[in-house]
Amino acid sequence: MTPQDRDYLTRLFTAAVQAADPRAALRAHLPARPKGRLVVIGAGKGAAQLAAAFEDLWDGPLQGVVVTRYGYGCATRAIRVIEAAHPVPDQAGMAASAALFEAVRGLGPDDLVVALICGGGSALLPCPPGGMTLEDEAGLNRALLASGAPISVMNAIRKQVSGIKGGRLAAACHPARVLSLVVSDVPGDDPAQVASGPTVPDRVSREEARAMAAAWRIDLPTKVAAWLGREDGPAPDPADPVFDGHQVRVIASARLSLEAAAACSEIPAVILSDAIEGEARDVGRVHAAIAREVAARNRPFARPVVILSGGETTVTLRGKGRGGRNSEFLLALALAAEGVPFAALAADTDGIDGSESNAGAFADGASMARLRAMGLDPAALLASNDAYSAFEALGDLFAPGPTGTNVNDFRAILIR
Repeated sequence: MTPQDRDYLTRLFTAAVQAADPRAALRAHLPARPKGRLVVIGAGKGAAQLAAAFEDLWDGPLQGVVVTRYGYGCATRAIRVIEAAHPVPDQAGMAASAALFEAVRGLGPDDLVVALICGGGSALLPCPPGGMTLEDEAGLNRALLASGAPISVMNAIRKQVSGIKGGRLAAACHPARVLSLVVSDVPGDDPAQVASGPTVPDRVSREEARAMAAAWRIDLPTKVAAWLGREDGPAPDPADPVFDGHQVRVIASARLSLEAAAACSEIPAVILSDAIEGEARDVGRVHAAIAREVAARNRPFARPVVILSGGETTVTLRGKGRGGRNSEFLLALALAAEGVPFAALAADTDGIDGSESNAGAFADGASMARLRAMGLDPAALLASNDAYSAFEALGDLFAPGPTGTNVNDFRAILIR
């Protein structure tokens, strides 16, 4: 890949991230000052940056607490920032859940709670119900992550096996009003899906969650399966009067970020979709087929073009390699489009792809030949979920560091 193409793709990624900048996203959604107290709560990989931006923009007293991933914190004045583990929860996350409940305890009808919610909050807010332990909830997370199920299925199950998700944190704020300001990292931008909706209930029932677990053959831990089989303790109903007067606003999303990337491109840009789901390697192969068609026949888009897409793919664990969904998408794309004159970047907008230190990687039509020249087998690496090792060997990992926001996957395929 030429340095020019690498720089160009990086500029598109930067434009997408900047469109979800916390300060810009919050500015248009600040509430009126309440008669009583203002309490800020939040969870997600960008929660600390959202809290800091809210403090800078807010003219008045406030207090609160937010939880973010280790290494993602930043300086705040009045809002406490707690760091915890992601993607598998830990004891610090348990303490963070308790701190959030404590922050909203004893509020009155004149008080206002502003909830700053973004992706990653599901793992950051463990709160096991019914006598279960942190290890039970961690086991559930591991089972969900290994299943290949879409995020909507994972979150539907999480909400039924939690003391804080599925609107339960908002219910604990009653009788105070709640304004949820959501940075969406889910396909379709349903705010009830972001971070498993701690302040936004939805209508998925316990029975439906059980059916999803069965359909995706998710190997649930014994205690989790037993809890999910019970009829008591379901997630709250959105029609419950406890949620009267609550407001929910999506303030940033993959759609807005892709549109920003397209707008800054000097090359004609097309957006396939901001809501693509499915197995990462399968989505990669589909994108490869489109790239081949464009390169060979100038359809469905004429060259030169950059093809943009977003959403949230999943990875079914088959091997013991390293790498997240964006790296796996890109390895599958590069294999299926080998020899095609393309240059591509796939990365998570939060700056971390899965549990590694990179956001994603770069690839082009010659990447797989370069791997083979090093004595590595690209197909074997893909089979063992080892995309990280492939792009590490090539020197093509993309590691911008934590970005302070999270609007899901960003993919750009350039065909000159």
